[in-house]
Amino acid sequence: MRVLILGSDSPLGRSLTELLVELGRHELVCMTRSASRWKSERHAKKAVRRAQADVVVDIRVEAVADGGQEIVELDLKRARWVAKSCSRDKAALLFVSSARVFSGKLDRMYNEADAPDNDSEIGRLMADAEDVVREHCERHLILRLGPVFASEGANLVTQMLGEMIRGESLVLDNNLRGCPVACTDGARVISAVLDQLSTGAEVWGTYHYCSSETATYYEFAEAILASASQFSDFSADAVELDSLDKAAPPLNRSLDCSRLRNTFAIKQMPWRRSIADQVKTYFQSQTPNSN
Repeated sequence: MRVLILGSDSPLGRSLTELLVELGRHELVCMTRSASRWKSERHAKKAVRRAQADVVVDIRVEAVADGGQEIVELDLKRARWVAKSCSRDKAALLFVSSARVFSGKLDRMYNEADAPDNDSEIGRLMADAEDVVREHCERHLILRLGPVFASEGANLVTQMLGEMIRGESLVLDNNLRGCPVACTDGARVISAVLDQLSTGAEVWGTYHYCSSETATYYEFAEAILASASQFSDFSADAVELDSLDKAAPPLNRSLDCSRLRNTFAIKQMPWRRSIADQVKTYFQSQTPNSN
């Protein structure tokens, strides 16, 4: 099967590309975020048609959200252009979204039937992007992930480690609980979905995936701190962690992943298994002659 990856230079895109190349099951066409910043629908249509893909994997909006950047209206336009192009060319569209569409106010895990209820700008625009995909491409699959972390690019790990190395005090939200997803784990999930799409499975719709362990930002930073002290001369005493607002009500953006498990036989993995590797790789990348 021929797969076009939009956002192949994002942390998740890199991991997905590396995994798919290693497995060798699909023919890949990769397009970076800068190469897919089209100014018009005509340019988007031309790029998708030239790829001649059976499936288009669009990671760009997720990468913007997890990179701490602002989603803008032009991002929605590009998502619409891709969806319309996929529909015209009879290509399937796998759109990667985020648990950020939810506020976290429910007292249970969110399932796919729950309406997005995050009234923040990023939550609203992410939900709007999903609606654009549903409206313009019938053969679509929306995959909502927990916050994606990696050893490179803009994400939770690199942001927190950068502040720790500078000796800054981290004031972190200890009220919002979620299930972070390692970029390698997210790539594993997408690869498994692509394998089943290649068999002709009609499994369109919205799915959830997150790790099997919950954490607040504060707890996640503690795990990073513990790993960082093992891979460098960095001292845990140099950083003071503090929760943002002890009086704030608890929120939970955990996702119910049973539909994905029942449809694709994909099991959840704990995020803690990946922290040490991601932190080690981060520190190795900071050393010019590291192997």
